[in-house]
Amino acid sequence: MLRKLIAEFIGTFWLVLGGCGSAVLAATFPEVGIGLTGVSLAFGLTVLTAAYALGPISGGHFNPAVTLGLWAGGRFPAKLIGPYMLIQVAGAIAAAAVLYAIASGKPGFDAAAGFAANGYGEHSPGNCALGSAIICEVVMTFMFVLIILAATHARAPVDFAGLAIGLALTLVHLISIPVTNTSVNPARSTGPALFAGAWAVSQLWLFWLAPLLGGTLAGALYRILLEREEAPSVTGERRTMRGERRGALVTAHR
Repeated sequence: MLRKLIAEFIGTFWLVLGGCGSAVLAATFPEVGIGLTGVSLAFGLTVLTAAYALGPISGGHFNPAVTLGLWAGGRFPAKLIGPYMLIQVAGAIAAAAVLYAIASGKPGFDAAAGFAANGYGEHSPGNCALGSAIICEVVMTFMFVLIILAATHARAPVDFAGLAIGLALTLVHLISIPVTNTSVNPARSTGPALFAGAWAVSQLWLFWLAPLLGGTLAGALYRILLEREEAPSVTGERRTMRGERRGALVTAHR
């Protein structure tokens, strides 16, 4: 259990430091800023690298919404939800503290001006209203968790889950940074909000409620409608027999 929690701490730390760090330090750096596309890619790369490095230890959640979604999908025990969420938040806060220590060395730095915190209304990058933010966060988290569940299913191609998850998170950010600065992860939202100040903390409720709802809906839907195995078709059985005769393993389902 300790190994799992340490892995979740480090993975969440890396996700927040890499993703939010790219937004705070590099997004608008004079003349060579990486922009929205670069920040989106940074978030995708952090979860991709952490998934391959630490996923075999803890499952590679790094996100309370993923943890709750995996529980709703029947892939994670309820007794571990609390410890996983707490350590994920701790990792995110630690990463935000390190990022603050780095960024505060820049002249004119003001964490209240953003610090990669999530927001809606006047604190949305695109000035999007509360309703737009709620819909965006629920739907984006729903799709992200659904992809995680599908990519890690026994039917999915072996060893490609991390790549699919990383690319999915990149796409989520490309879509939703203008709306909320992209959360889909309550831990990721909590760390920067504590340093950004009162406005970010006052809006933090949304970035817990919406991702947790989206993740839970994804897990429940996948478990009820998509995860059930079907009996092999006649064609599949015949292909299996032919494959066995050729000395090859051919199956209708993995």
